[in-house]
Amino acid sequence: MKKLKFITSLVLAATLTLTSCQDEIDSESGLNPNTNSANSTATSNFERTSMYDGSFDDFVDGISCSSIMYPYTATVNNQEITLLSQLDLSLVLNILGAITNDEDTVILHFPLTVQLSNYTEATINSQAEYNALMDACTEAEANAEEAINCLNIDYPVTILTFDINAEQTGSFVVETDQALYTYMSSMGDDERYSISYPITATINGDSTIEISSDADLQTRIDECTATEKTMEEAEEDAKTLEEILADTSFKVESFLVAGIDTTSDFVDYTIAFSNDLSVVADNSLNTVNGSYMVDSELEVMLELSFLGNTSLNLLNKTWTVTNYDENTITLESSTTSLLKLVLVKI
Repeated sequence: MKKLKFITSLVLAATLTLTSCQDEIDSESGLNPNTNSANSTATSNFERTSMYDGSFDDFVDGISCSSIMYPYTATVNNQEITLLSQLDLSLVLNILGAITNDEDTVILHFPLTVQLSNYTEATINSQAEYNALMDACTEAEANAEEAINCLNIDYPVTILTFDINAEQTGSFVVETDQALYTYMSSMGDDERYSISYPITATINGDSTIEISSDADLQTRIDECTATEKTMEEAEEDAKTLEEILADTSFKVESFLVAGIDTTSDFVDYTIAFSNDLSVVADNSLNTVNGSYMVDSELEVMLELSFLGNTSLNLLNKTWTVTNYDENTITLESSTTSLLKLVLVKI
């Protein structure tokens, strides 16, 4: 079992001059930089953003508050595989993605070891024990106690320490999520701290931002969790669209280029989507093979790629799905709003 990396404090001589009008300690709001305590909102935010992120293998274990440690064995859509490292997760993805409209199943083989959000490890001996872990994770999510994964703090971060009377007692530097989590989760009732701002963080996996205060951290968390929710909804919509497309034929109802209707170029084509991400367009004279992919970020995207030099090459691009239902899919080019495409089920 991995040992926690305990924080080493570098105690400095206090040079803080106090005045009679010094702010009172507010252990609830944590907005005064000298008053964060174990019960402060800021402490909860730092604890949750520094928890172990177990979401990377959710398509295998179905739990974001833990991950399975290697090696372990699972049966994925009736294929038994042994995962030796994180690289082997691609094997699972390939099996799950081979057919788009089937019902995927993942059966874990016990016993197995998981790493929890508090960086400890636990051995799970049965499905019943695993179900209990899933229930605990669901309860944490319901109580807003789960990890915040959309904001990743950049290190190092300097923490200033204070006693209960708001007198500075020292400072120290944390270098990792685990070190920050250990400090925030084990703080005593008479301890106080503040963060030496500004700090930087990465939100939603790509954007680097500067955070200037505890209040700013809360705002950034609110923003990135809202974005994360939008991305999750888009992912669900993408799955639904895959199910609609699989083994179904469509025709081009409308194709507009800068407002000009060029639908006649495709009027005789039937476009048949298969559940293996292949697509075939046929107009009785020509048969054109191709492929498609449904993806999502903040929106749902449909990528079409037809082979050969035909009028269908005009469809070879990534389209943003602006609207869809069981019968109609409305698309707009992801690079220009001048190209619009409507597919209708036959």
